[in-house]
Amino acid sequence: MGENLNELLQSQAHIWSHSLKFINSMSLKCAVELGIPDIIHSHGQPMSLSSLVAALHIEPTKAQCLGRLMRLLVHSGFFTTQTHDHENEEAEDLKYSLTPSSRLLLRHSRSTTFQAIPFLFLCLDKASIASWQCLSSWFCSSNNNGQHYSNAFEMANGKFIWNYAAQEPSFANLFQHTMVCDSEIIGKIVKEECGEVFEGLNSLVDVGGGVGVMGKAIVEAFPHITCTVFDLPHVISNQLLQTQTNLRFVGGDMFEENIPPANAVLLKWVLHNWNDEQSIKILKKCKDAIPSRERGGKLVIIDMVMENKTEDRESTETQLFFDVLMMVNLNGKERTEREWKNLFMKAGFSDYKIISKLGLRSLIEVYP
Repeated sequence: MGENLNELLQSQAHIWSHSLKFINSMSLKCAVELGIPDIIHSHGQPMSLSSLVAALHIEPTKAQCLGRLMRLLVHSGFFTTQTHDHENEEAEDLKYSLTPSSRLLLRHSRSTTFQAIPFLFLCLDKASIASWQCLSSWFCSSNNNGQHYSNAFEMANGKFIWNYAAQEPSFANLFQHTMVCDSEIIGKIVKEECGEVFEGLNSLVDVGGGVGVMGKAIVEAFPHITCTVFDLPHVISNQLLQTQTNLRFVGGDMFEENIPPANAVLLKWVLHNWNDEQSIKILKKCKDAIPSRERGGKLVIIDMVMENKTEDRESTETQLFFDVLMMVNLNGKERTEREWKNLFMKAGFSDYKIISKLGLRSLIEVYP
């Protein structure tokens, strides 16, 4: 076969692969909704397809279909298989086990405290999917027709994402639960791997810190630090009565009000939600809240740094996914080191240091 024909077939396969990528996420959502990770975990040992079918109360006629779903999820790295008869690896002989990834999809496990389920369901929520369905229409829309949409989410759902969340409790709960679960994971890693960042600090403000999961992790690991969680009043309203002595909550709008003063300010997964102009405004308010570098003042940012040459292809692709996600659902972006530096300098900061210990994200120390 000629080289051009091989290229044609490879190109067709490439297009097919990307056209069908949604099947990965929808199949994973199906498995979680069925409770497959929890069933296998509760079984306590590798589980056969017939046992899984029985536990799920699925009609035996659908067993083969479940086996095909599991075959895809094994290929995707969410389950592993083993067989006692290596010459006859039929689906009925396979036994399924969890992987580290599927352990993050457990709903009811005392041994696993971290979860990724809310993020999965948030990405596949009807409002999120609707944004992608009208992305091309958003690109072609004009600001001159009297109806300006700042992003595809607003065009698809008639409201900016924060307003939509305020009126759709299920979406708001998914979003908040996603942030809580992420803070539980990142909080553990930060206190175990980035302890030097908090040395010498007596006080810290977690801007946009939600219900205080990150703040609690910090004060538990570093009891000498007093942490203030600063977020919108309705976000922290249920936290105001908590009694932890070195953790307090203050309501306010980071765009309109002064950030409480402290040795350091933390911005975890905040700036990627906003465009450059808005981010610079936030950064300037953070700078006003902290002392000079000579007096130990600094800003701590947890966010992605794009084009990290040490990342593998899948990690780079996921960062690119996040960048377009921010464009579609918000007015934000993921940034390269050069873009971060540009923001810092325009906001009046003098220097920064990137610590790459958080997987797809980095911790950035920024100095006034």
